[in-house]
Amino acid sequence: MVAGRRDNGMRLLALDETAETAGLRMGQGLAEARAICPNLIVIEEDAAADRRLLEALADWCDRFTPLVGLDGTDGLFLDITGCTHLFGGEAAMLQEILTRLTQMGLAVRGAISSAPGLSWALARFDGNRIVAEDEQEGVLAPLPVAALRLDDTLVQALHKVGLRQVCDLLEAPRAPLARRFGADLMLRLDQATGADEEPISPRRPVAHLSAERRLAEPIRAQDDILALAATVAEGLKPGLEARGAGGRVFELVLFRVDGQVFRLNAGASRPLRDPPRIAKLFAERLKGLHDDLDAGFGFEILRINVLHHEVFDSAQGDFEGDDRRSLSLSDFVDQVSARLGPEALQTCQLRESHVPERAFRMEPALRQAPARIPLREAPPLGVTVSRAERPLRLFARPELLETFAVEVPDGPPMRFRWRRLTHRVLRAEGPERLAAEWWRDGEEALTRDYFRLESDSGQRFWVYRQGLYDEVAHPRWFMHGIFA
Repeated sequence: MVAGRRDNGMRLLALDETAETAGLRMGQGLAEARAICPNLIVIEEDAAADRRLLEALADWCDRFTPLVGLDGTDGLFLDITGCTHLFGGEAAMLQEILTRLTQMGLAVRGAISSAPGLSWALARFDGNRIVAEDEQEGVLAPLPVAALRLDDTLVQALHKVGLRQVCDLLEAPRAPLARRFGADLMLRLDQATGADEEPISPRRPVAHLSAERRLAEPIRAQDDILALAATVAEGLKPGLEARGAGGRVFELVLFRVDGQVFRLNAGASRPLRDPPRIAKLFAERLKGLHDDLDAGFGFEILRINVLHHEVFDSAQGDFEGDDRRSLSLSDFVDQVSARLGPEALQTCQLRESHVPERAFRMEPALRQAPARIPLREAPPLGVTVSRAERPLRLFARPELLETFAVEVPDGPPMRFRWRRLTHRVLRAEGPERLAAEWWRDGEEALTRDYFRLESDSGQRFWVYRQGLYDEVAHPRWFMHGIFA
């Protein structure tokens, strides 16, 4: 038995057959249950562990359909539309699911119908069966009203007026029932009979394309997994070509014979169709895992999903039909990102701002790597390109300077102290004036005057004065970057 705290008391949450035979019931107080059965063995509820088990079972059910949804704390919904023929029909599929879960040591029940509400009712209040669409009301009628997924308060209210079975509700006028017990009762009734369609919300996003291989003999070695992955990836190529697309994010799903499921995601810097390159992504991913992938007694199903795809650029790169430089860069980005993670390589992406620290942002190279590397790219007509020199190293936060002998009103400092060292300025260029972004920083934001300074030691700095002398009495100076 499993007990947990409900309504400020310990109550029974799960019973075995022996407990039910002894007269115990769900929701009964633990003290009352111990009075009935003094030798009662009770285990305290562990909601987190129950959730992990249910999610593991949902992963295991992915082998039957990608549309698997969680139902509360003790059930699963599977949308098997279009999948049953792969397992020999509905009866064979249901039998295989129940048999294999029973062999894992689980007590399970299931039902198949065209209405999720009816399947829920049959699995909990009837037994393992398959119901045709024209038999739904006849099968549902003798079940108790609790089979409609109603809360206990509503079930007790129905019992008080003599409505104990679903047939009582089907025979009663709908309008008085809705006025007295609310619209939720009629909604649940319509969902159970199939009059109101109830979609199943899958717990994982559905892949755009998928290909898999079921094995007669499980495999364990990494080389075997990669060789099979390249073979399975061949099945994705026709679908991608039909869409005129290439995959950007792939998922390798490995189903172990004991029910555990491993999922490995790998991204590509450019759309891919080539099966060997897709398999190569997972080769680097598996190397990064080291010993985390426990093959156990082997994997019986291998599946590759395309989680995200984009338009495939099939333009010829050179006279040989191969753009080797862009391919080399893409391979490098893909391999490093798969081995070390998508954040390992970063690229600078321009943003619409003239403030230096806002004019770019760092993004994963895997997401932003170009499909091609042009030899020379001219700016579009009408676009002005800034020729101002920028430092090689730009500080994330400008650092305050102490300046001496500043030429006013718009001149640079002759000497300044930075990081406890004093530098004497030999040459200076500027100012380069940048107005503040008042729509972000407010109308009181100050103008910046940037200068390129060369010290007597040969170092070159990029500094700015925050505020003009007609804006503030004592403008402050900041170090923003270093040229060399």
